[in-house]
Amino acid sequence: MRFRFFPLVAALAALILLTACSGNQRLRYSSAEEAYEKGMLEFRNEDYQTAVKFFRGVFQYGRGNDYAEDAQFRIAEAYENQRRYLLAAAEYQRFAKLYAGSQRVPVAEYRRARMYYLSSPMYQLDQSDSRKAIELYQLFIERYPQHELVATAQEHIAELRGKLAHKKFEAAELYERRQMYEAAAKTYESLFDQYPETDWADDALYGAVRSYVDYADNSVRSKQDDRYQKAVDNYQRLTQLFPESNKTRQAQSLFERARAQLDQLREQEESSESIADGDATESA
Repeated sequence: MRFRFFPLVAALAALILLTACSGNQRLRYSSAEEAYEKGMLEFRNEDYQTAVKFFRGVFQYGRGNDYAEDAQFRIAEAYENQRRYLLAAAEYQRFAKLYAGSQRVPVAEYRRARMYYLSSPMYQLDQSDSRKAIELYQLFIERYPQHELVATAQEHIAELRGKLAHKKFEAAELYERRQMYEAAAKTYESLFDQYPETDWADDALYGAVRSYVDYADNSVRSKQDDRYQKAVDNYQRLTQLFPESNKTRQAQSLFERARAQLDQLREQEESSESIADGDATESA
């Protein structure tokens, strides 16, 4: 049995060695130019994994050779085409650092931002990549304000900020549903302060009015004045900034209620002060 088993093991080993050798033949090259050309052939054939291996082979001949800059850019593009966006972002960043004098640096920096934009998930999920994309797009715009890609970068920033605002709006709504009115009101206000240009801005101010009224209704008397006043203040911001919004009309009844409560509280306060003054006079 042992003698019969040995030829089988030897045959399997030979097969594995032959397969490995045949795979390595695809990566044979004798110069940076040959490695790059073979990489481009695989790139055009959409075998990006093999293309990357050839492009990395270009660097065996130094990062300053005639094909190294193109190879580095193609590595980033290959990862991008594979939808491996964070790897692509790292390679675009490497390109910008290694070849800082290249005319393609602005495009590399834009594409690095775009990789995080493409990695940005649905608004309900963690938005770290969205924030990173905004940061990098803003940096790109600051560095290259006249670049033809600035308009697209601005569109992407607006989209991402809308996504962040949406996520924050749902957090505020959740607080409100749980009757955590203070947290809801402050989150709505924070949303408006951070993202005033988004489609969620008027909703946020309306939410702040609504939450402050509920917060005041459920507060001790000594705290109600301040909280009704905040509802009034947010309503006034809403009417001034979004006079045509349907949220302004929806908030009107809440505003009137807050104003009525404020008037009543202040009348009671003035009455109490008058009584106190009268008592003091009699005592004197």
